[in-house]
Amino acid sequence: MAVKIRLQRHGSKKRPFYFIVVADARAPRDGKFIQKIGTYNPSAQPAAIQLDKQKALDWLQKGAQPTDTVRRILSYKGVLYLKHLLRGVSLGLFDEATAMGKFQKWHEEHEGTIKRKQEEASKSRRVRKPVAPRKVEEKEKEEENN
Repeated sequence: MAVKIRLQRHGSKKRPFYFIVVADARAPRDGKFIQKIGTYNPSAQPAAIQLDKQKALDWLQKGAQPTDTVRRILSYKGVLYLKHLLRGVSLGLFDEATAMGKFQKWHEEHEGTIKRKQEEASKSRRVRKPVAPRKVEEKEKEEENN
């Protein structure tokens, strides 16, 4: 049985809300699923993602294949990087403490980057360009044309 990690659409028309689910690849998009592992709300600013990282990691290690969008979400949350590090532990390249240290370092840098981008976005929303007053000559030309 081929298992996929994919999005299951909910919400009303033009207001999508998704569950991140583990499902049989043959099941319909909004049909039967094996386990719900999170939610994704693209309508929120910034997009709201709630994910059980441990469940997602377990399913990936069992061989479940994420869809493209879910792969981006898992990468953003660090689940794919953690899977990569744990693969290195299983091959004997380094111990688990080193792997967790690397993940913690990445996670702190990632959170810092996200906060910086959010601050920049909020600053750009607040700054408004002043509107230049129209020149007297332009007003006179418009009045002559009318």
